[in-house]
Amino acid sequence: MPKSYVKRILNARVYDVARETPLEQASLLSQRVGNQVWLKREDLQSVFSFKCRGAFNKLVNLSDEARAKGVVAASAGNHAQGVALGAQKLGIKATIVMPVTTPSIKVDAVRSRGAMVILVGDTFDEAAAKARQLEEAKDLTFIHPFDDPDVIAGQGTVAMEITRQASAPFDYIFICCGGGGLLAGMAAYLRYVWPTTKIIGVEPEDAACAKAALDKQRRVTLKEVGLFADGCAVAQVGKETFRIIRETVDDIITVSTDEICAGVKDIFEDTRAIAEPAGALAVAGLKKYADAHNIVGASMAATVSGANTNFDRLRYISERTEIGEQREAIISVTIPEQPGAFKRFCSALGKRNITEFNYRYSDSRSARVFVGLSITPGGQDLPVLREKLEDHGYGVEDLTDNETAKLHVRYMVGGHASHAIDDERVFRVEFPERPGALMKFLNALGKQFDISLFHYRNHGAAFGRILVGFNVPSGKLSALKSVLAEVGYRHWEETDNCAYRNYLGRR
Repeated sequence: MPKSYVKRILNARVYDVARETPLEQASLLSQRVGNQVWLKREDLQSVFSFKCRGAFNKLVNLSDEARAKGVVAASAGNHAQGVALGAQKLGIKATIVMPVTTPSIKVDAVRSRGAMVILVGDTFDEAAAKARQLEEAKDLTFIHPFDDPDVIAGQGTVAMEITRQASAPFDYIFICCGGGGLLAGMAAYLRYVWPTTKIIGVEPEDAACAKAALDKQRRVTLKEVGLFADGCAVAQVGKETFRIIRETVDDIITVSTDEICAGVKDIFEDTRAIAEPAGALAVAGLKKYADAHNIVGASMAATVSGANTNFDRLRYISERTEIGEQREAIISVTIPEQPGAFKRFCSALGKRNITEFNYRYSDSRSARVFVGLSITPGGQDLPVLREKLEDHGYGVEDLTDNETAKLHVRYMVGGHASHAIDDERVFRVEFPERPGALMKFLNALGKQFDISLFHYRNHGAAFGRILVGFNVPSGKLSALKSVLAEVGYRHWEETDNCAYRNYLGRR
């Protein structure tokens, strides 16, 4: 099977719109991970993503009749730009359906190339359903973003370039994966040309449809898909891409949002370019895989697959980067409320760099301090610090992986409620960042529930987050949970979360 795709890839028409992108050594990242790391810079395409390759290869192979009728595509952004560019080059009328949550920088780029944009739904799958309706109603040709042999072959030209540019086969190649087009195309070529190279796919842990399919040995549809890495927000891997992936790929790993953010920083430090979250997936996976398997001295390559991100999202990425690199920890420390206690606590921390410090007087017995501090890469010194603080008599809780602490409580530290709220229940809610989404949530709650706590902050991401508390009388909890379920937004109860209890909850 890989051999048949090699011929397709060698014959693919991509260079009318794409360029051969450089394979650059990442010297700083190489030193950090103890391996020779190279970056395939697909962010340097004219549309800042590899997607123009597969889209054009599909368009150029359409019949004259299909070209005359026009095409339709669904995309979270990068495939849309590739289709728009290719259609403009070939004089084909293009309609692109995009999720409402797509960053505006991608929507504007598609419109600037003459395509008609329709915004529908919150995810790729909702946009794809609308595109399929238009395909049938208007007799258009649907240009699939990944599950099409011509598209897969076009993406495979990335691997063809790598094998020409490298002086020898890499030990490992890490490739980002959403629906699987790039991973399948590159893996098909690499498995045939460099059979000893280990091919590792990388997915966001909240959108890992290919890994789920491999685990089940059949395609599955994810119930929920995270939107942070919007370029990979796909609920089901493609049928053809999965067929190729399970025959050619050695492993698929997942990475967290914090690890992706750290990958964005790694790429920036070596290239001074800012990758989008999906564009940094492979680098995040490379770091995680090398650390987990204690790999040193190997040659590794990773795709930098895209650079289409809104500028305001960088605030959120920057905030999460240090934790993703395991260079920052967040801890909650209980100290005695007495003269000199604060100074003694700072002395116990030593000369460590403090990145965040939140404190407010609460009562005469003890105080809780919300602390962000620098740690050695990998966090090996955190257990030592914790033991040291506990030896000094301080109570310590690690909040580094506590989403509620990182997203909300750190901005709300200010003491407990002035009066007891015996029936307070707290929930963390995540919703697509789109006009009316917050009001939809508030309207659904109506007036039947008394809100006792509320925190919302726009992180410049594709989704918003709320921490909300309700004063829920006995017997009404099931009604509240029913309303939250009907709204349809992802939510988690956080009433027992230690960050909430320590800083905001009742005593």
